[in-house]
Amino acid sequence: MLKHLQLRNVGPAAKLELEFAPRLNLITGDNGLGKSFLLDIAWWAMTRRWPGDVNPRLTSGRSALPTGDGLASIGFSFTSKVKTEDYVSEYRPREQAWTGRPGRPANPGLVFYAMSDGSFAVWDPARNYWRTQDDVDVQDRVPAYVFNPTEVWDGLEDSDGKRLCLGLVMDWAGWQKEKSASYDTLKKVLAALSPSDKEKLVPGELTRISLDDARDIPTIRMPYGQDVPVLHASAGMRRILSLAYVLVWAWEEHCKAAKLLKEEPTRQMVLLIDEVESHLHPQWQRKIVPALLAVAKTLVQKNNAELQLIAATHSPLVMASSEPLFDSTQDAWWDLDLERKRVVLTRRPFEKHGDAERWLMSEAFDLPSGRPIEYEALVKKASELLELPEPDLKKVKAMNEQLVQALSPTDDFLFNWRYVCKTKGWLQ
Repeated sequence: MLKHLQLRNVGPAAKLELEFAPRLNLITGDNGLGKSFLLDIAWWAMTRRWPGDVNPRLTSGRSALPTGDGLASIGFSFTSKVKTEDYVSEYRPREQAWTGRPGRPANPGLVFYAMSDGSFAVWDPARNYWRTQDDVDVQDRVPAYVFNPTEVWDGLEDSDGKRLCLGLVMDWAGWQKEKSASYDTLKKVLAALSPSDKEKLVPGELTRISLDDARDIPTIRMPYGQDVPVLHASAGMRRILSLAYVLVWAWEEHCKAAKLLKEEPTRQMVLLIDEVESHLHPQWQRKIVPALLAVAKTLVQKNNAELQLIAATHSPLVMASSEPLFDSTQDAWWDLDLERKRVVLTRRPFEKHGDAERWLMSEAFDLPSGRPIEYEALVKKASELLELPEPDLKKVKAMNEQLVQALSPTDDFLFNWRYVCKTKGWLQ
């Protein structure tokens, strides 16, 4: 579990520090303030490899660079299987690299990173490791499994052309044909990640989609009864299907590797999810965080399992949906803001707002209202009229007509406007 980050002269802020909560961490903030950057740093802290360096085909996840003239450093700590690991890395301009102790990092458990562009990265303590010879790291195995969006579906190879993963299409089809335990796990994970109980994600029959494609393609059974090939599913469905597949693949492969090593599978799992709501319908957005916590427990299945979810979000529905499960003793909300041209990270008290609209107006999103900009300006003008001791009654009447056309009959402001105007005799 990741416990602490301390950054100096790297990223959008000259100084930045945070203590992660052990279970759920929600990160909000405007575009460009560093949400994705924090997740990249979190991944690097636990794995000592940048996703974009492991897989150059990625368009994100590159090595962080200093942003000032002073010493740049990344300090962090996380709990491993046997101890708490504390670490400080400094940037060396001549080597164009971050310093690090030789040898593999301490074991933080299984680390899973879902990036906003559909890329994924997995660090497996049973399979991703290396040895040290004469104080130099000698890579025995791949340092991490990093997929670009295409590789999630079609498979992943190393630099020598060795197949590391068959990909969603072939693995799913193989599991389904064999009726394997992996297929049973996949079905459970898909059910947990479904948008609702009435619209369960259920695998359909395998199919062929082209005379020129010899693969058996998995399908999803739609609520209207058709089996749709996963390659033709909507963007939101593909996001969830790829999440489900990589989670199941990573866990199943870890368990197989642990068995070969005659070790117990890890009881720790860290999930890093950028833009957790990406491509998802509002119905899905308000379920995704509770579903991910449930899925992690489904995979690990241990009474002493330690599960940590760190998720960046732009969605007020995600924040609202977290209210029933949020526990301040094990969860945290982190908010990035721009104050006096400086990026500031604040751990805010998680106060319940009750619905998504009120979250829009919270410190997470800083909007004056949930209305369109034009209606927001209209309400502001109407408010200014109400503050006048004796407004022009023609203007009041004209404003009333505009408000009636623009706002819902049940809008709170329209109700208060009518009440005040009638009480003061401005409207009949």
